[in-house]
Formats: sequence, structure tokens, C-alpha cells
Amino acid sequence: MKENRIHPTAVVHPAARLGSGLAIGAYSIIGEHVEIGNGTWIGPHVVITGRTRIGCDNRIFQFCSLGEEPQDKKYDNEPTRLEIGDRNTIREFCTFNRGTNQGAGLTRLGNDNYMMAYVHLAHDCRVGNCTTFTNNASLAGHVQVGDYAGLGGFTSAHQFVRVGAYSFTAMGTVLTQDLPPYILAAGNMAKPYGLNLRELKRRGFSEQTITALKRAYKLVYRSGLTLNEAKASIDRLAHGSPEVQGFLDFISVRGRGIIR
Repeated sequence: MKENRIHPTAVVHPAARLGSGLAIGAYSIIGEHVEIGNGTWIGPHVVITGRTRIGCDNRIFQFCSLGEEPQDKKYDNEPTRLEIGDRNTIREFCTFNRGTNQGAGLTRLGNDNYMMAYVHLAHDCRVGNCTTFTNNASLAGHVQVGDYAGLGGFTSAHQFVRVGAYSFTAMGTVLTQDLPPYILAAGNMAKPYGLNLRELKRRGFSEQTITALKRAYKLVYRSGLTLNEAKASIDRLAHGSPEVQGFLDFISVRGRGIIR
């Protein structure tokens, strides 16, 4: 078991559950109900509070606030939670709030995410794996973000918005409706600008799959069909393509509607 390195000025509650091989920097504060896994590095002046569980091998930079009360007037000190997975990089001044009873009591960040400075995850957000949030990207409450999504700097997502896997937003994008998987978006308010082809190729999507996704995209955004008409055509296209089926499943969910 590796020894923990805790700076003498750090304040760690004796009931906090710490793994091995941790580093906790100067003046950081670790609360009573916090659990931190092996190998996680925490810089100076970090505050981790509430019922917060952090996995292994994370890097959390200075001045972050993790697990604080949700910014929700309905919150009444319920024992809600924040969960952070493994191997995440969380840069300076990030703020991740724990959940509310209206959102199953949980805010969650998955594994292998890169969260740049000033990223905000509000209460009850669910972020998948391998995402990249650029500086000042902010999620309101109950937002869901799929795997490998990328949010450009100063992207803002309205509450209950869904961001699909492998999608990408340009700097300053404002999402008040759902962003389907695989799509590039930009603008205030967000508009679609084709498929995120660079990421799809980087992640090894086959030419056949990319061609099928292009057809699905055109049916929704270039054909002049209503959304229901487009979905009917995509349903025929989806046979044998789990990626197209996933796209269809996403746009078929009733919620805030999709950007168009």
C-alpha cells in the first residue's frame, strides 16, 4: 500500500475515507462524508465536501469546489451525492454540485474526462466517459452528456438538455434543445453544422458507418421532411447499423426537442 502525502496545512476530516497513494495539497479541505480512491492527486486550496465519492487516479487542480450544495432553492439539506469516476482531469476553479431529490439525488461524472478551467456541473447532471469540456463550459441542472462529446469554451446548456455521444459544440454555443449524437453545433441559439467527422474518423468509425450517418443527418436536416417523416426513413436505414439506430433512438425521445 502506497503512503499518502497530505500537506500539514490541509484539513481532512477524520471520518473521510481515503485510499492509498493520495496527494492532498496545501490548505485543501476534505469533508466528513467524502471518499477518495487510490492514486488521486489533489492540488492546493481544493474544497471537497458533502457525500462525494471520487474514484482512482484523478487529478484535481487548485481552487476547485466539489460536492457543495446544489444551487436550487428547493434543496433542504437532503443527503444527496456527487460521484466522480476514474482518471479524470479537473482543472482550476471547476464547480461540481451534488444532486437534488428531484433528480434521483445524484450528480455523476464518469471516467477519463478532461474538464478544463471554470467548468460547472450543476445538480443532477450525468456526464459519460471520455468527454472534453473546454474553459467555462457550463451545464444547468439535469443535463445529460454522452461519451466522447466535446463542449467548446463558454458553451452553455439549459436544464434538462441532452448532449449526444460524439457531438461537438463551437465556442459560445447556447443549447436550449437536445444536441443529437455525432453532430457539430454552433451559435446562440445552437444550429447544426454537419457531422463531427474528425472525431468519428479519429475513433475508428468505418466509412460505411459514416456514410449511413450522413444519410440520417440529411434526412433530418436537409430533406425538408418533418421530423416524424425523417424518423420513418431513418428506421429503414438503421437496420444493421447500431450507430444509426442510436441516432434514431436519441431523436425519438420526447423532451426539449432537438436543435434544427
